[in-house]
Amino acid sequence: MWGMDRDELRSIQAPLKERYETEPEAALVTLSATGTLGEGVSCSVATGRAIAAAGLHPASGGDGSLLCSGDMLLEALAACAGVTLRAVATSLGIAVESGSVRADGDLDFRGTLAVDRDAPVGFRAIRLSFELESDASEEELATLLKLTERYCVVLQTIASPPELSATIV
Repeated sequence: MWGMDRDELRSIQAPLKERYETEPEAALVTLSATGTLGEGVSCSVATGRAIAAAGLHPASGGDGSLLCSGDMLLEALAACAGVTLRAVATSLGIAVESGSVRADGDLDFRGTLAVDRDAPVGFRAIRLSFELESDASEEELATLLKLTERYCVVLQTIASPPELSATIV
């Protein structure tokens, strides 16, 4: 299907699942991201593969030459949802020949620019959509979507925000 079949995925995940059942603490992992404040209004983030320089979106004063962190959030959602969909499809034996995932988010920049105190800071709405090449039935696709939503880490984090804290050290 895409380089890994159901049995291979299950054989890779089975020992992890067994370990996490007997040692729940082993499943607790802290992921981290680090950014370095740059010149002007920018911050560079190491992605593990490259350095991503983020700055202001043009709607908030940026010139468009740097990545917008809102775009990066949607990109993380699209990537996570795409990987999760592939893993779920593989696990269920649903053939997905190809496809794409799209994340769209609506922002009101009056909030982040303090123009209107009643305007929200952050996304008002986020929409995730998939376009798939598959011979799967409507029922199989519905199950695929349901389980992708359930197991996508970024989607679930946005849907049910975790406890969050911010400090200056």
